[in-house]
Amino acid sequence: MTHDTTASLHLPRALALLPLAAALLAAAPAHADTGKLLLTGGVSTVEGAAGGGLTPWAVIGSQATEGETGISAFVSRATTQDYGLSVVGAAVGIDDRVELSIARQDFNTGITGTLLGLPGLHLKQNIVGAKLRVAGDAVLDSDTLMPQIAVGVQVKSLQRSGLDGTLAALGAKRDGVDVYVSATKLFLAQGLLVNGTLRATRANQNGLLGHGATLGGADNGYELQPEISVAYLLSRNVAVGFEYRAMPNKLQRAGAAAGLGNGLRADDWKDIFIAWAPSKNVSLTAAYVDLGRIVPATTNGKKQIGVYLSAQVAF
Repeated sequence: MTHDTTASLHLPRALALLPLAAALLAAAPAHADTGKLLLTGGVSTVEGAAGGGLTPWAVIGSQATEGETGISAFVSRATTQDYGLSVVGAAVGIDDRVELSIARQDFNTGITGTLLGLPGLHLKQNIVGAKLRVAGDAVLDSDTLMPQIAVGVQVKSLQRSGLDGTLAALGAKRDGVDVYVSATKLFLAQGLLVNGTLRATRANQNGLLGHGATLGGADNGYELQPEISVAYLLSRNVAVGFEYRAMPNKLQRAGAAAGLGNGLRADDWKDIFIAWAPSKNVSLTAAYVDLGRIVPATTNGKKQIGVYLSAQVAF
């Protein structure tokens, strides 16, 4: 059995994304020089948008406030019993209203690739995102019931790999688009943040196993999936919390039609995290993650439980 347990964060890959972010920054009016309250801008998700580790929030990434433009970059690593996921990305926040993000995911298929006759198989996905704050201000409205609300879109493209034939046979597409709306409520006096996101998606395992499925009459349409985050500030620069992200189960019926029973079943994702901001421009996040079953046909139905580490710099 192949296990990917290295925890390297691949900093050179993160730096390689900075030219694009810098180009976006150059087109904007002013550079952020004041900044937000610590941790109120969230951290970087595995898809590049600002939020928690697993789900986007309505906040706009970077340190930029109104009238400013900021930039952030991150590296993340998650490992479970059978898989490993590395992510690098960057984002630009403009006027605390618009966020543009990019992320590159590298998923080590571990034992699954080996059993498919593809040892060392990595699935690589590029995600380009945009988010627009449409109402509210998390900080300024913290003494009211009004949340900050944002809408977002994520365009996902899975690179070609040895798995293409399998995905095609299941009727899954390599490219897809997610659309979501997020509402973030910050109770500043109580040190509590609550976020709810509703996502329209047909992505299988975040898109790493393609989008939708048609084999055996499998459901190929969009589904609305809820996502929830709660964070509590232990101090001005340390927060703890949990996340829950519902995932569509598009491949199960197609897998059954292919003779795999429940071998392609997907489960919801969850984590318990701690985030620390040692300075205004740096945040570090660690989490215990439960990603449920990922291709249980090759992993004896085990839940994929492990650790997640992420580092972000923001200006």
